[in-house]
Amino acid sequence: MHPLPVKLYRAEQVKELDRIAIQDCGIPGYVLMSRAGHEVFQCARYGWPEARSVAVFCGSGNNAGDGYIAARLAVEAGLKVAVYTLSAPEKLGGDALTAYHQYREVNGTVIPFQADQAIDADVIIDALLGSGLDRPVTGLYAQAIDIINKHKASVVAVDIPTGLNPDTGTVMGCAVETDCTVTFIGLKQGLFTGFAADYCGKISYSSLEVPDDVFEKVPSAARRIVKKPLPRRSRCAHKGNYGHVLIIGGERGYSGAVRLAGEAALRTGAGLASLATRSEHSGILNSSRAELMCHGIETAGQLTGLLEKATVIAAGPGLGQSDWAKELFSAAIKSRKPLVIDADGLNLLANSSVKKTDWILTPHPGEAARLLKCSTAKIQQDRFSAVSALQAKYGGIAVLKGAGTLIASDDETAVSATGNPGMASGGMGDVLSGVIAGLLAQGFSLKDAAEQGVYIHGEAADLAAEKNGERGLLASDLMPFLRQLMNK
Repeated sequence: MHPLPVKLYRAEQVKELDRIAIQDCGIPGYVLMSRAGHEVFQCARYGWPEARSVAVFCGSGNNAGDGYIAARLAVEAGLKVAVYTLSAPEKLGGDALTAYHQYREVNGTVIPFQADQAIDADVIIDALLGSGLDRPVTGLYAQAIDIINKHKASVVAVDIPTGLNPDTGTVMGCAVETDCTVTFIGLKQGLFTGFAADYCGKISYSSLEVPDDVFEKVPSAARRIVKKPLPRRSRCAHKGNYGHVLIIGGERGYSGAVRLAGEAALRTGAGLASLATRSEHSGILNSSRAELMCHGIETAGQLTGLLEKATVIAAGPGLGQSDWAKELFSAAIKSRKPLVIDADGLNLLANSSVKKTDWILTPHPGEAARLLKCSTAKIQQDRFSAVSALQAKYGGIAVLKGAGTLIASDDETAVSATGNPGMASGGMGDVLSGVIAGLLAQGFSLKDAAEQGVYIHGEAADLAAEKNGERGLLASDLMPFLRQLMNK
């Protein structure tokens, strides 16, 4: 297996890469299939070295061919192997038929799948359907998926878990839940966002030795975010060199939101952080974090001086939707300063038609649905399309939070693989706003601040969960890890 590439592709683009490799580079299709089957077998063999029995579920296409090759290799390695077929193997075409015959030549067992049969296996290989799936899985295939998901065996998927949409990561009716997905040639973008996180397990990749120049002939659809090294700080630096973040929010009862955002900005390296909040909060908000400068603000006029001093503004954490909130939010977006908009700032924005080039919007799927005037379910059906629509409608940078957070600029979409289910708790979004604002204040571009902020935020949560577990993870638990990561 190889390190995961940065480039991500849609299924049709991977099909084109495959075509170029075969037709233009002269690599026989069966050679690619053999390499794919070998990689799947290696994953099963070395991932579960104690396994003695393997069940391979094969459908009717080239995905099945990969499965038959893996099955043959398992027989030759002395394992007990059975292929459960959901389509008459004699009807396979081309390379897949050749793979089937070679499996039969080593006396491989083929059993027509029946929903009530017992499956004896330590490892199951899912070679049912590949990335060409374009409709919900039903009938015998759905029954096979149910059997696989209920079995105690470890599961390896060939190229993509059956039932998962390769472009969106949505489940097409039902899908195989795997421990490992071995994917080939081009990484499918749907493996990295949305519901895919619950189905793909560990993602392993092989280029199948396709030459590098092939990948230059097909533009990628998106890319994975990788962490960038931070610039070294000058020994003569002072706080003014690293920007002043102004957090606007904290309606009555929600003071914690601005407190979290402010500290996150400082822990990320901002030179100064000010909170503009309700007057009754200003006297107590910095009692546990004295470095925060807290200001009681009741009118937009009182905000003027703070806006002038700010390098970047984060508007929305705990802001609410009262007249006070609307007045302060309006002043913020008229300030001509770079902005990070979150939480109720997004809800207020949904009632306007403002479009700007110098802001970062950070909605979760529910907020994105309000911004695009659609349902949350529609957002989740195609997160890539949704984040692109957000960016097109509102400008700047759009961040669609969730498993596999997406970041869209005017020229590309990126996805972050950091983060974990422990982040499903109050205040995480406020911390992200502070992290992104802190990076902006230090001179990061809007795109880099959004992408690196999302990545570091998730990485901090991963470190916190690694230490004490996901359940019960609090937003404030990320603070020491943010500082640690910013100093690596």
